[in-house]
Amino acid sequence: MFEVLRNAWRVKDLRRKLLYTIMMLLLFRLCTYIPTPFIDQSAIKQAVGANSGWGVIDIITGGSLSGYTFMAMGITPYINASIILQLLTVVIPRLEQLSKEGPEGRKKITQYTRYLGIILAFVQAVGICMSFGSSAIVSTFRDNLFLVYVIIGLTLTAGSALAIWMGERITENGIGNGISMLIFIGIIARLPSTVIAYVQQAAAQAREGNAALWWILPVIILAVAALVVIIVRVDLGERRIPVQYAKRISGRKVYGGQSTYIPMKPNGAGVLPLIFAMSFLAFPNIIIKMFWPHVVWYDNWLGAGTPLYAVLSVVLVLFFAYFYASISFNPEETANDIQKYGGFIQGIRPGKPTSDYLKKINRRLTLFAGLFLAGIAVLPMIISAILGNMENSAPILNLALTFSSTGLLILTSVSIEVTKQLEAQLVMNHYKGFLDK
Repeated sequence: MFEVLRNAWRVKDLRRKLLYTIMMLLLFRLCTYIPTPFIDQSAIKQAVGANSGWGVIDIITGGSLSGYTFMAMGITPYINASIILQLLTVVIPRLEQLSKEGPEGRKKITQYTRYLGIILAFVQAVGICMSFGSSAIVSTFRDNLFLVYVIIGLTLTAGSALAIWMGERITENGIGNGISMLIFIGIIARLPSTVIAYVQQAAAQAREGNAALWWILPVIILAVAALVVIIVRVDLGERRIPVQYAKRISGRKVYGGQSTYIPMKPNGAGVLPLIFAMSFLAFPNIIIKMFWPHVVWYDNWLGAGTPLYAVLSVVLVLFFAYFYASISFNPEETANDIQKYGGFIQGIRPGKPTSDYLKKINRRLTLFAGLFLAGIAVLPMIISAILGNMENSAPILNLALTFSSTGLLILTSVSIEVTKQLEAQLVMNHYKGFLDK
């Protein structure tokens, strides 16, 4: 990756895109330090720490929720809006038609997603603030809570709209997918403070004669390294379906006869099913806390880390994995294109048998990807359950969850995506990057 970045820096156009992306990400991080008016920061941090449901949003927003800053909502409303629009595309003919109209249709759907995301941002902002209750408001302003909630809602909606705009600008003018890059930088921003806190706690306990945290640190490092290797192998892996094209004779020339393959990735949807499942499960928590702030049954039965929450996570990850597989790969269209150009898969008849064969392969790969992502989703819950009852486990738990499988998957997937995009553009500019190997 560093070799690719170095080669990309030598190309003027890529250097401009890299600088644009860096500047946007820095601006996004600066905005996360702008305080929200009327908010008691210490009360918010305590409330977020006490409710595991907020932790999911806090991961995606890079810790902005726990500080309830200008970017407290981040791009979570946009993600929720994307989920709603993607599902509606299947059931509403007009949206389905737009999705098939090429760039102009997708542009229109993106516009609808943006508008819906801003509406959801206001609803979520007010809902979260109301769920925290009047204790989260500075005592001086508690006499007129309605006006305070409206101002806070508008402030956080503006922050979310700015985050959406930044993400779209990065996608259009920078490197990588803008929304993924914002989540990426949010997770990266949490790492230094967590590592420093762990080291400080380990040093403090070592002075008291307990060096357990220092002994556990290499285990965590090895586990993180092993998990990164597994994620990279899955992300870069592909199933190659060999395709043979028949020879064609035109005059005195013979055309065709070459062999090629159809690359089918095990995890073609990437990290999206996992992010969508996390956001989908976090949204009911906001609504419940908005209208019933003191309810406890939801946290006991459906709160993050509960068995039912883990089951729902697995179901939703599998659902979104299959959903994205169905809209990103069309076996019938692929089979028709192969037959149209005189190709065939060895041992499979052209037409419907080819289509059925591709469907079967796609289903198997999607099941593998779904189970892999589901395992990634529930692994942090298993770690929390194991470490939660251990004495002095808070530093280990914080470090383990910061370097959680979910966070590592997002970091690794985004890094690979950016590297591939840079390599593709380097090839266009006559640079080879890693392709020299």
